[in-house]
Amino acid sequence: MTLSTRDGARGRGAAGGRGVVELDSVSVTFPRADRPTVEDVSLALGAGEQVVLLGPSGSGKSTILHTITGVVPHTVTAELGGEVRLASGGGAGDDGDADRGDRDGDDGNGERSGGDRPLTADSSVIERSRHLGVLFQDPSAAVCMPDVTMELALPLENHGTDVDAIAGCIADALGTCAVGHLADRPTAELSGGELQRVALAAAMVTEPAVLVLDEPTSMLDPSGVAAVRGAVDAAAERYRPAVVLVEHRLDEWAGARGIDGLPPLALAIGADGRPLAAGPTRDVLRDHAAELVAAGCWLPLEAELAAITSVGGGLAAEENTRLLTRLAEEAGGPGPGSPTAATAPVAASATTTTTTAAAVSIADTATPTAATTTTPSPTTTPGEVRLRARGLAVGRTTRGKRADQEAVLAGSVLTGVDLDVRGGEVVAVLGANGAGKTTLLLTLARLLGPLAGTIDGERAALAFQNAEHQFLTHRVVDEIAHGLPAADREEVVTARLATHRLEHLADANPFRLSGGEKRRLGLAAVLAHDPPVLLADEPTLGLDRRDTIATARALRAEADAGRGIVVTSHDLRTVATIADRVVLLAHGEVIADDDAASVLGDGEALAAAGIALPELLTWLVGSHPGRLRHVLDALDREVLP
Repeated sequence: MTLSTRDGARGRGAAGGRGVVELDSVSVTFPRADRPTVEDVSLALGAGEQVVLLGPSGSGKSTILHTITGVVPHTVTAELGGEVRLASGGGAGDDGDADRGDRDGDDGNGERSGGDRPLTADSSVIERSRHLGVLFQDPSAAVCMPDVTMELALPLENHGTDVDAIAGCIADALGTCAVGHLADRPTAELSGGELQRVALAAAMVTEPAVLVLDEPTSMLDPSGVAAVRGAVDAAAERYRPAVVLVEHRLDEWAGARGIDGLPPLALAIGADGRPLAAGPTRDVLRDHAAELVAAGCWLPLEAELAAITSVGGGLAAEENTRLLTRLAEEAGGPGPGSPTAATAPVAASATTTTTTAAAVSIADTATPTAATTTTPSPTTTPGEVRLRARGLAVGRTTRGKRADQEAVLAGSVLTGVDLDVRGGEVVAVLGANGAGKTTLLLTLARLLGPLAGTIDGERAALAFQNAEHQFLTHRVVDEIAHGLPAADREEVVTARLATHRLEHLADANPFRLSGGEKRRLGLAAVLAHDPPVLLADEPTLGLDRRDTIATARALRAEADAGRGIVVTSHDLRTVATIADRVVLLAHGEVIADDDAASVLGDGEALAAAGIALPELLTWLVGSHPGRLRHVLDALDREVLP
């Protein structure tokens, strides 16, 4: 299957008779794999054209990007079939901007790269990098210089840009990405959204022919997503590269424009790594939305609802709102997560008791197997306080002597935190990038010392946001088994592999998994040790919808079994589905701690924290505030019964 619109494209792809980036029947097979990860994928884009790759986790979307960058097969060993070709010119710079100076330099092999010589699968990563801009999901991994101006100067210097042109190139790129005001800022002081926009400016400053976006907003809060999306639009308009986007949370990327907010072209990949559909994005989603939803893809709300009702228009269509109202009414009495049935705020008093919210158990919702229908053994009495913090101040500085305490507290990101974590509840900690969520979890896990205050209770286990930081072995099955007593090892490992959908990866190297697979493995390995309290830092980051649902149900089931669960997340839909309580962070303190529906319905508090609800939650909070979890769970059953 080929996605190619060059006949109607603008720029080099149409005029020159060839694409800026072309994949012709590409297949990728990794060592010891019994089948290709990607098979028979074709793609051709001209300058200024944009495509989104759709598909569930493990379908090979990132592998396709790696064939474009040359990581596959030059850095990661794999058998590459078919042809990959890149035009070797720049984007907007092809028009002959004399101010840009000499952009052609040594390709690392003693030869000059540039002109119109096409790059093929045999071209090295270094040679291709001169014609590619790449933006990954972790902005901190892409930025290496101490200040913003130096970050953008580096690629220009590497390209041999004329010294007199560098300042103008930097100002142009920063302005295009709406971060001109950050030119003199240290990169260490930037928020996640600011850092990602600076990384985008650095990727575009040399005017590459192709811009590759690999989940560029998955680690950002809603305001950061909107800012990066706007910067990408501006950069694409200014420099006109061919753009290839992989992004799981397409509903958040699309924003208020819905399907029209996505790239105009789409290539859908099935779970088997083979092309499913290709063409204009609206046509692909119209014809294949139900199939993509069933496969576990996140889609814009308009497409998700149309997959169920066959009616477009999203919430503007009466048929779709009737569906949501029917789901809410079918739930009956007060729902879990509602003000009348949820856990009461518990931060203030050690004697406060809670009522465990009813929730859908993993046994009732997962695909029936012996492993997935086994309920974890209770580790605490529901309602019992397992972890308590009082007067907590957290930060990355070291607690000093008494005389230095004032200076130490001045470096804190959060102060005055009072928090009780009870068995049987899921507590979601929300806040903008930089609010202190990860630092709070590291402190509760006792991996960072508190700057002030106390932490009492059971030792909590932490599932890291970057799962690789906790990996110790070279096989998935060994990672879960590590440290377990021999008597229980086989049973526990088998159950965790099934619960977290890792059975087919049991013998794989943890460090070679996709981002979503690594995160599922990290959670499985921690839960295998049956901790009384689990702290999970962005546990659904980078997951497709099917794995997000499975992970959320697993967390809910662990809480129902008596464990205390604390999660941080920017995924507000998942929070509304499983959380009993929401703790909201802003301005260096806790500004709200209440049942999930109450906090998510508090527009003033959300605005103060820089959090914007997605369209579906906004509608449900306004129309059926006590039925959030029931409606969202019903929609999830369309993906994972």
